[in-house]
Amino acid sequence: MLDAHRTQVSSPVKFFLLALFVILIDQLSKWAVHTYMQPGLAGEIHLIGDWAKLHYTLNPGMAFGVELPAPYGKIILTSFRLLAMFGIGYYIVKLWRQHSPTGLIWCVALILGGAVGNLIDSIFYGIIYRNAPFGAPTPWFHGQVIDMLYLDLYEGFLPHNWPLVGGKYVSLWPIFNIADSSIFIGVVLILLNQSKFFQHEEEKKATMPAPVESTSLESPALEGPDSEKLA
Repeated sequence: MLDAHRTQVSSPVKFFLLALFVILIDQLSKWAVHTYMQPGLAGEIHLIGDWAKLHYTLNPGMAFGVELPAPYGKIILTSFRLLAMFGIGYYIVKLWRQHSPTGLIWCVALILGGAVGNLIDSIFYGIIYRNAPFGAPTPWFHGQVIDMLYLDLYEGFLPHNWPLVGGKYVSLWPIFNIADSSIFIGVVLILLNQSKFFQHEEEKKATMPAPVESTSLESPALEGPDSEKLA
């Protein structure tokens, strides 16, 4: 009988199709933004008031614009993303072979699709859109990620009565893309459902038979009168 958590999908291809769908939507959105929008404030489009907008900008590094030192930091980052792509792909196959919950594998597929989406930007956009930073040693592996989803949540001073951060000036206006969103959704869903997703692993450990202790083949020494008879 199959494990109760065994996915009904006959192969892991379905999960990779979800990742491919995320990649296509992500790349299509970036192409549309690059083709039909002007960068910066000039091309900004308000979607919901002043806090949800489309804003064409370039991200040369990781999340929140974090960059590794030039001139080869970008190559190192892109190479790491490339390795991570294969690692996540292998992890999906491994989860499927281990009969892991289907929901967990879908979440990892979302993460894979987002990772590949941004990886394409880093590898090819320096050539396709010629957006490699000035002074880059080569346009290959130096493409900048296109971001466009702008949430202008809050900008100003925090209340003084807040502990630790009171009175500090903060700017909460993340700018991201479809690939970032896919990664974020996948990670959040895993965190919210970790007790459900990983419960079967604990059940497997609980049902595993305890190791049998080895017993000595030697007979215990006899003491008393009986031992004298054997002597």
